[in-house]
Amino acid sequence: MIEIGTHLIDLHDPLVQGALAVAALVLLLLLAVLRSAARASRAMDPLTGNLIALTQRVQALSDGQHQLAGGLHHVSEAQAAAQTKMLALMEARLAEVNRAMSESLHGSATRTARSLGALQERLEAIDKAQANIEKLSGNVLGLQDILSNKQTRGAFGEIQLHDIVRKALPSDAFTMQATLSNGRRADCLIHLPNPPGPIVVDSKFPLEAYEALRRAENESQKIEAQRMMRIAVRSHIRAIADRYILEGETADGALMFLPSEAVYAELHANFPELVREGFAAKVWIVSPTTCMATLHTMRAVLKDARMRAQAGAIRRELAALYADVERLGGRVSNLDRHFAMAAKDIEEIRISAEKAGKRAHRLDNFDFEELASGEGLTPANVVPLER
Repeated sequence: MIEIGTHLIDLHDPLVQGALAVAALVLLLLLAVLRSAARASRAMDPLTGNLIALTQRVQALSDGQHQLAGGLHHVSEAQAAAQTKMLALMEARLAEVNRAMSESLHGSATRTARSLGALQERLEAIDKAQANIEKLSGNVLGLQDILSNKQTRGAFGEIQLHDIVRKALPSDAFTMQATLSNGRRADCLIHLPNPPGPIVVDSKFPLEAYEALRRAENESQKIEAQRMMRIAVRSHIRAIADRYILEGETADGALMFLPSEAVYAELHANFPELVREGFAAKVWIVSPTTCMATLHTMRAVLKDARMRAQAGAIRRELAALYADVERLGGRVSNLDRHFAMAAKDIEEIRISAEKAGKRAHRLDNFDFEELASGEGLTPANVVPLER
């Protein structure tokens, strides 16, 4: 019998024995289960470690995913900010380009307007020039009409010669249309001193042969025009030498004035023998340019002759000028002496003024109270006051 608390258990009771058997069986089963659990636990340890490692890796992947999500969000925000900044920059650049293109288009339009204005002005200038050319063409035709007539051609040459001579020489050094002792009238007579004496300038040159030479269309016409040119020039040279070179009255030579540089160049280029014949006859051929140079040489000769004529007067004037200079030197010396005396007087006045100023300063610094009390000055120094 077993007493458990207030209960008595009989071990021989079949129920108790059955219960004990069942309990033993349950205990055995429990032990078996515990042993199986221990073995399963030992078998599950690597799997648990793997599960833990896997869990840690999953956690790390989760953390990395969170970090990646944060980085992607930051990158997305940075990309959005950069995109916004890029859009603002592109808008600013686009506005700047638009403004630059607008200014460029405005400047191009302004320059185009100015260019059109300048082109309009140039077209107007061209129109004026064309009008002047048409007017000049009319004048040239008129000049051709003038040169086709001998009298009008002679007048034209005289006018041109008069204009050149008037510009180069003083008015009293020449005479237009001067009559010589043989009754011939010279186009211009230049009054040169002896030697060489007065010299004649003739302006009536025959241009018909030169015009024929210029209009020659073939070789035969050219040869004929050259022959006529030689005849006309030789005849004119002889006429000038016979009419305007007078012994004892004029110089031993004369000038043949050609109013055209083209004729002058033609003679020297293709007719040098005519120029040499003119030299032999003492008839010198000149054009407007060479005539101006020759007249300036004559002007120098006239000036030298007039200076020689006035040499005595010049010497007298120089003597008077020398006397005036000496007189001026004496007066300057006197003035210098007076200035020295005045400077000495001024210096003496300045010394006297300084002495008077010093005396006045000493008088101003006297102490009259000391004078009244008898201190500081002896009676001999006191100056009595009079009524």
